[in-house]
Amino acid sequence: MDSSTNSYTLILCFVLILQSVNTLIIDGHHKLIYNQCSNQSTSLIPSRSSLLSGLFQEFIAQSSQSRFFQTIVADDETAISGRFQCRNDLTPGECRSCVSNFQALSEDLCGKHLPARIQLSGCYVHYQEEDGGEADPGPDRVLHQACSKHRVKRNGFEETKYAALAALESCVVSGNGFCETTYEAIHVVGQCAGSLRACDCGACVDSAARIAEDECRYSVSGEIYLDGCFVSYEYNGGHGFGSYSFEGMNRAAFLLFSPFKPC
Repeated sequence: MDSSTNSYTLILCFVLILQSVNTLIIDGHHKLIYNQCSNQSTSLIPSRSSLLSGLFQEFIAQSSQSRFFQTIVADDETAISGRFQCRNDLTPGECRSCVSNFQALSEDLCGKHLPARIQLSGCYVHYQEEDGGEADPGPDRVLHQACSKHRVKRNGFEETKYAALAALESCVVSGNGFCETTYEAIHVVGQCAGSLRACDCGACVDSAARIAEDECRYSVSGEIYLDGCFVSYEYNGGHGFGSYSFEGMNRAAFLLFSPFKPC
């Protein structure tokens, strides 16, 4: 085998590796976090099924241009409102790839019943019949929460987590509804629904952060999804919490340092 053949083989291998890495990154946005489907036993009539299919196709078309979109599709009989949102750090191609999953997932998970919400790691979709009588629950309704079973038992961990979440609240508001950052060794992410005002966004993230503080004590990671926002954190290790202690500081006193103030 000559040198040109070896060079070609190396280049081909490199391209395949890049494609594999890219596929892994994209697939990482498609993980199912949770789904909420109507418990009604009646399926959509054919016209409504057609409307829903059209809604998903419009979502796919819009996802290359915007990370948040909401609309209403209707015929002479009914109207269906829906919205999707991608994480702000997704590229247009990644957003489209994520949103493209929803039509099949809707059929598999919810059987085309309304209302429904499907949350993937990179995007979510929510749709409902306009005259379905579903009251607006407000942005603070808890949709999903999960805390790691792995725990960190070190002095200062909880206080550092509180500080990371408090910093996240301020960052999300100043970052137009999205923030991803690391505080000490704790990686935090937060995002609000694109329809929320800055004040409501801050209040929603504050509520989610408090749930994470209360429900995920000493957990190395946690994620809280509310109707209007989500918050997640993950401890990456490598921080010597044993070098200092906040054992004398209670939670109420620490929250005085929270940068969010009600509007």
